[in-house]
Amino acid sequence: MRESTRLSRRAVLGLTAAALPTSAVLPLTAAAPAHAASPATAIGGERLARGGLQVDGAAAVPTKLLTARAWLVADGTTGEVLASFNAHQRLAPASTLKMLFADTVLKKFDRTEKYTVKDSDISDVPAGSSLVGIKAGITYTVEQLWQGVFLRSGNDAVHVLAHMNGGIAKTVAEMQARAQDLQALDTHVVSPDGFDHPGQLSSAYDLTLFARHGLADPDFRGYCGTRIANFPAGGKKTFQIQNTDRLLTGAWGLKTYDGLIGVKNGYTSHAGNTFTGAATRDGRTLLVTVMHPATGSNAVYEQTAALLDWGFTHGRTARPVGALVKPLSEGGAAASPAPAHAGGQAAAGAAGAPAKGPSAARLVEGAAGTAALLAAAGGFLLRRRRRAVEAREAPGTHRPPAPRAAEPDPQEPPAPTDPSGGGRHRR
Repeated sequence: MRESTRLSRRAVLGLTAAALPTSAVLPLTAAAPAHAASPATAIGGERLARGGLQVDGAAAVPTKLLTARAWLVADGTTGEVLASFNAHQRLAPASTLKMLFADTVLKKFDRTEKYTVKDSDISDVPAGSSLVGIKAGITYTVEQLWQGVFLRSGNDAVHVLAHMNGGIAKTVAEMQARAQDLQALDTHVVSPDGFDHPGQLSSAYDLTLFARHGLADPDFRGYCGTRIANFPAGGKKTFQIQNTDRLLTGAWGLKTYDGLIGVKNGYTSHAGNTFTGAATRDGRTLLVTVMHPATGSNAVYEQTAALLDWGFTHGRTARPVGALVKPLSEGGAAASPAPAHAGGQAAAGAAGAPAKGPSAARLVEGAAGTAALLAAAGGFLLRRRRRAVEAREAPGTHRPPAPRAAEPDPQEPPAPTDPSGGGRHRR
C-alpha cells in the first residue's frame, strides 16, 4: 500500500489498532512517548495521576523557570510527594535508568572481586554510547566497574557487569522484575544502559522510586556521590575520571549544590536531559527528578536546583499530594496497573512485561471491524481536531514549551564513541 497523506495513514493505523484485541496493541502503547496514569489505579495516590501541576498548601513553586515535561519533589525519608508535574508521564529515561540497573545488580558481586574483560563483553555496546574506556584484556575490580557506571555513565561498564550477571537478556528481565517489585509500573526496560530503544520508558515517579531505594544501600550512595576516581588504563597506568553530575562537581559554569548526595544524570539525542538529584540539609533529605527540559544542557540541573531550593524552604508547609510507595517485598501494598485505554497506563506497557501475541482468529476478528470504523473516521478526526484547538485556546491553559532533542553543550567535550559510528548517546 502506498502512503497517501500523513493524516490518512495515521488514521488507518490508529483505527486498525482500535479494532484489534487489546493484547495486540499493547506493544504499540508501550512504545508511545508518553501516557498519563489512570486515577483509579495510580501508584502513589490519585493526585499524582492528574496531569499538570500538583501542589497543596505551599506557594512559590518556580513554575516560570520550569520547562521540563515532567518533574517531582519528594521527601526522601517519609516518601511524601510535596509537588509534581505529570508525575506518571512515561518518557525516555536515558541514563537515569542506570539507577535501576545498579539497584538490581549491585549486591551480586563483592566490590573487591576482579574480572578480566573479554571482547564479547563489550562487543554489544551500542554505537554512539557514552564510555568510560574499558578495554578487553584488562582486569578491573567490581568497584572500578561501578565507578565507570556512576561517574562516567559508561555503557561499556554496564555491559561488562551485565555479562558478569549472566547476559543482557537476563539482566533486563531482572531489572523489569525489580521495577515490578518497586511498583514502578510506568517503567519498561529494553536495555540495561538507558540507551534509546523503542519502548524504553520510565517516569519522574518511577525514577524517584529507584533513587530512594538505591540510596538506602551504602555502596550505591557512595558511588553516586563520588566526584573523581582513578581508572585502570592497562599495566600500572591509570587515568582520572570525573562525575558527569554537574551539581556535584560544579562543572560547566554551575555551582555545586550545597548538601547534594547524588544521584544520576542522563542524556540521549531522543530523551534530551534527565536527572534525579538528592540533597540533605538540616537533617532533611529531598529527592527531585526532572525529565526533558525544553532547551539547554544546564537546564536540567538549574531546574533541579530550583526545585530543591523550593522544597527546603516553601516545601516545608506543603501538604503531600501523594507518596512514594514501598516495594512489595518490603511490605508495600500492591496496586493494580491501569487498564489499557486512551489516556491511561497500558497494563503491559506500564508493567514492562511483554504482551502475549493474539491468536490468528482474534487478529482476523479485529481486522474485520476496521472497515466499519473507517466509515466514521472523517467525522471522528474532525471532531478531535476541533476539540484540540478549543482546548489550546481555552483561557488559563498553561503548557510548557514543546520539547526538542537536546543539543550538546558546546563547552562539553565529546563523549567517547564507538569508532564505527552510530547514533549519538551521552550521559
